[in-house]
Amino acid sequence: MDNIHAIIPVTTFKNAKTRLSPFLSDEEREKLLKVMLHDVTDALKRHVDKILIISRDEDVLSYAKSLNVETVLENENSNLNKALTQAMKYCKGKTRKIMIVPSDVPLIGKTNVKMVIDAAKSLDFIIVPSKGGGTNMIIMKPMAIRTRYEGFSYKEHVNIAEKKKLNPQVHDSFFMALDVNTTEDLGEIMIHGEKTHTRQYLKELKVNVESFRGSERLKVTRAD
Repeated sequence: MDNIHAIIPVTTFKNAKTRLSPFLSDEEREKLLKVMLHDVTDALKRHVDKILIISRDEDVLSYAKSLNVETVLENENSNLNKALTQAMKYCKGKTRKIMIVPSDVPLIGKTNVKMVIDAAKSLDFIIVPSKGGGTNMIIMKPMAIRTRYEGFSYKEHVNIAEKKKLNPQVHDSFFMALDVNTTEDLGEIMIHGEKTHTRQYLKELKVNVESFRGSERLKVTRAD
């Protein structure tokens, strides 16, 4: 039995990340999602025994295969939490622990993933919060809890883990907490994302970032 499998749920590449519109076109947002997923899988391949991407979108599954990771076809009439339950059941009996991560955390390779995985060998439940109260990583035994990825999922997951007496441990990481949803998030990638596919792609799009003292900390623009 392997030690740890990573599960990455992906809904679709098309018509996603609408908060980045009109800064990025539909095609540019689709390519952004692909390069972010590339960064996530590249970072995890060094540390996990297997990566599973679960989706019901054929474009996603085809792209995942090009990244040399395993794919799982999501059941019909599903949603994110049902898809994760399906993926965990698929992993049960094949691995000691699973790691759930989103596809839009391109700076995950900048954090010490190995340290978190090593800690998980002696801990039942590790969670990494995201900005805004979400959850950007859980490491646990398959089906240790049923996930609740909606609303303020971080608190939900901690509360469930406590009720299950899993003694949840929080790993706070700026790089892992940064899921990309806004133009300011793109600015953070430009600042911190050296050697990532995502930053390289944003440079190709002529994205620039400056320190700003207005309502937001960063001013993110595109050169003509």
